[in-house]
Amino acid sequence: MQLDDLYRRVIMDHYKNPRNRGKFDDDVLTVDLNNPTCGDRISLQLIVEDGIVKDARFTGEGCSISMSSASMMTEAVKGLNFDDALQLADRFSSLMKGEDVQFDELEDIEALSGVNKFPARIKCATLAWNALKKGIQES
Repeated sequence: MQLDDLYRRVIMDHYKNPRNRGKFDDDVLTVDLNNPTCGDRISLQLIVEDGIVKDARFTGEGCSISMSSASMMTEAVKGLNFDDALQLADRFSSLMKGEDVQFDELEDIEALSGVNKFPARIKCATLAWNALKKGIQES
């Protein structure tokens, strides 16, 4: 199997079987963002205790890239302190710029590396990550 095929399968798996999709009932940090260019929208919810992301969920509508990226991001940030979560978001931004970034511990994220070849789709992939940054900066 070629790497591109594997990446497509990982992206489609996260799209069809999203991790952490849903809402918390509690009063939690919530960030709503949308991409007016293509209509993607996300509502990201974070449970934060002492500067650590204890849990993350999302709802929204969008293309396979934006929803897969949200699924991957919510998995990746659980248990991270704000600084580490922001560093991870910055690494993801670098990946979207075409820089050689490795996510050894979070290999699913690397499946989105090909998105940088399609500039119009970069905003789709970064929507959830931008919501994460906004939430941390506003908390």
